[in-house]
Parts: sequence; structure tokens; C-alpha cells
Amino acid sequence: MIICKSRAEIEKMRAAGKIVAEALRLVQNEAKKGVTTQALNEMVEKFLKAKKAIPAFKGYRGYPAAICTSVGYEVVHGIPGPRRLKEGDILSVDIGVKYNGYYADAAATYGIGSLDAEAQRLIATTKKSLEAGIKEAKVGNYLSDISKAIQQVAEAAGYSVVRDFVGHGIGKSMHEEPQVPNYVDTHKGPKLKEGMVLALEPMVNQGTYEVEILNDGWTVATKDRKLSAHFEHTVLITEGEPEVLTCTDEDNGPLKPK
Repeated sequence: MIICKSRAEIEKMRAAGKIVAEALRLVQNEAKKGVTTQALNEMVEKFLKAKKAIPAFKGYRGYPAAICTSVGYEVVHGIPGPRRLKEGDILSVDIGVKYNGYYADAAATYGIGSLDAEAQRLIATTKKSLEAGIKEAKVGNYLSDISKAIQQVAEAAGYSVVRDFVGHGIGKSMHEEPQVPNYVDTHKGPKLKEGMVLALEPMVNQGTYEVEILNDGWTVATKDRKLSAHFEHTVLITEGEPEVLTCTDEDNGPLKPK
């Protein structure tokens, strides 16, 4: 069932979204050469504890960490550990929070040090595809309008969008209906209504859209081992322009939509 949120619920989701944005900004500042992904996880977990927020991923279906850290050809759900970031790596970080009973979820991909031109282009295109999807999150549009916008930007640049993992509704549960594909299938999906909240999250690959789960049972990787990037925002559909709940006025760089 698709639930349109009340004003009180939306205020709670705004608060959760702000915490997610602040956590991602911490990662953006600290994700540097030589830093371990586990150190980033510990930093975020400490921050969330101070905010009296719950890391939504930790314990979810047995997931062992507060954040997901996916490097290079890893698409999503990478588990933080002793791995040290290297010059030229690209790092995708996904953070979900539960605060006062409501969830928010966002992700961004960061470059570590100097990146080659192709890695830079992949990151920029993935962010642009999310921005295109957000622009279509309007009352009266169909869900497929969001999917189409994301897919068109990615594929026009020569990339592919992951099919096996998609965006989703969000609110009192981390995953609510509807699912939000990053590609167009045969269904328009529901018509968008004021008060719907969606987590839009394109995962864009350099090569094939096909992915596989690695031996840890969580990390999703591209089958051809080419690079992947991931951006996500929690977005409220309003009477006017869509409202991004997972960024603040102070955000910049990969966190702030244009």
C-alpha cells in the first residue's frame, strides 16, 4: 500500500533526513587516502549515537554495519572493514537512519584523491541521473516518468542502470511500496500524489547492468568488474517542486542537487 504522509510525519522525516545529510557530509570530509572503511563506519555510528538516531541498516536481515561502503566495481551493500582507501578509488557510501520512528536514506559516490577522466564522468553522470529523476517527482506524473529520466541520462552517456536493485518508498519502514526502478518496464506505476516519499537511487555501471553478490553474502558487484557509482536522496512529493529531505542548505558537492 502506498501511504501519503501527514504533515506531522513529514516533519519527522525532515529531521531524519537532516541527520542522514550531516552523516554523509562527515564521510565526504573524511574519506581520504589511507582511511579504512571501518573507520568511516565507526565515525558515522558515533555521530548517530550522539544524535540519538538509530543506524537503520545495522541488523537489517543480519547486516553487520551502520553504513554500506562499496569501492570500485562494487555497486552497493559493501561491508566496512580493514580495507584502506587508495588514490584513484571511487567510494559509494549508503546511510539509512531511523529517528523518532521514521526513516530516511541517502547515498553518494566520492573520489579518493585524483581520479581519471572516466571515473569522474561516471560519478557526474550518476549524480545527474538522480537530479533528472528528482525533477520528475511531481504530482500528476507517473512513477515511470522518474525511471525514464534516470535511464535516459545514464544511457545517453553510454552507461547502464542496474536492474536487480531499485529505489523504494520510505517512511515508518525503511522499504515501503512502491518500488522505484531506474529503468522503464512495461508498467507506468502509480500516479504520484502529494505526500508520497520516495528514496530515488540510481546505480550506474560503466559496462553491463548485470551484477552478482560476492562471497560475503552482501556486497553486490558488477559482473564485468567495471566501475559503478550510486547516488540516492529521500524525496517528498509536494504541490510544487519536489523537496529533497536528505540535504540541508549547508550541503555542497555531491550531496546538493542542482
